[in-house]
Amino acid sequence: MFTGIIEAMGTVVSRAEAGSNITFWVESSVSKELKEDQSISHNGVCLTVEAVEENRHQVTAIAETLDVSNLASWQPGTLVNLERCMVMNGRLDGHIVQGHVDGTAVCQKIVSKEGSTEYTFAFDPKFAPLVIEKGSISLNGISLTVFDVTETTFTVAIIPYTISHTNMRQVETGSIVNLEFDVIGKYVLRQLSPAALLHKIPQL
Repeated sequence: MFTGIIEAMGTVVSRAEAGSNITFWVESSVSKELKEDQSISHNGVCLTVEAVEENRHQVTAIAETLDVSNLASWQPGTLVNLERCMVMNGRLDGHIVQGHVDGTAVCQKIVSKEGSTEYTFAFDPKFAPLVIEKGSISLNGISLTVFDVTETTFTVAIIPYTISHTNMRQVETGSIVNLEFDVIGKYVLRQLSPAALLHKIPQL
């Protein structure tokens, strides 16, 4: 479980393909504190630490993860947002993030404002019911609030601190980012679906 508050940035130092999987070595300031089998969020994707060597760690993304995220595009030098799992007795500064990416979005427009930068992203319309005005979304693992929501687009405002401390600094028009929608919204939508209503037990 994560909060969407990025702890550090890592740099991909190598990638190796094995069948349908891709293994990455990532260098970061928190790598030396990690342990094997620990879960850590990489651009919003929860991956298991397989090995640690000084200031870098190894993770592997399977085909299912590669299909719904931007991890397949990672190359040596790619900056990655990192967040270790949340401590349950700490503050939840963002929102509940599982690290289970639902899909990707494409940056359509970037507008510089006084004190912030607005990014507009296009997403698959099948996810439209999960994107609400002033709702939360995880974008490359960053907890953000969306506005100007349409059936296919939303906008987020990024403050300078977030730009300088995450890989939003590399996002430009055409960039692909990972999306995870609010888990509470997903459960509500599931319960309201025709299939769920059909299988509800009638009250006596």
